[in-house]
Amino acid sequence: MLEIFYPDEYLDSAYVIDYADFYRRGYRGIVFDIDNTLVPHGAPADERARALFSYLGSLGFSCCLLSNNQRERVEMFNREIGAYFIENAHKPSRKGYERAMEAMGTTRSTTLFVGDQLFTDVYGARRTGLYSILVKPIHPKEEIQIVFKRKLERIVLYFYRKQMKRKAG
Repeated sequence: MLEIFYPDEYLDSAYVIDYADFYRRGYRGIVFDIDNTLVPHGAPADERARALFSYLGSLGFSCCLLSNNQRERVEMFNREIGAYFIENAHKPSRKGYERAMEAMGTTRSTTLFVGDQLFTDVYGARRTGLYSILVKPIHPKEEIQIVFKRKLERIVLYFYRKQMKRKAG
């Protein structure tokens, strides 16, 4: 029952993913959440984010930012990144993920998603049929509605880890 919320991978950070391996495996598009996935909530693109997107471009990836934030926030982050973006995406609705693939010219089988929340990011990616990578939040300061969701996420992640141990063992 909880499996719909399980990511395909759970990693420490968007900055430790082996993107070159995903490219070798045929992935050509990456959809990213912004806040607490790439930078702390509300922060502009920093040097690490700029370097990541430069690297992804050099590999041949198309990238799209998919955010539930308003246009002003997403544009502010994207100024130095230059990716496609969709604001006010209503994640976990599939529509934003589908629009992202359309913008990048990718398909479900050639697109991966990277985000920090199970109930919006991962759930939406899973519903759309995308490979999903959950990353740990960059910063503990979050809006109150996210704080409440994090408590529920801990329960889901407990069962996710338990299942992963069973598969590995």
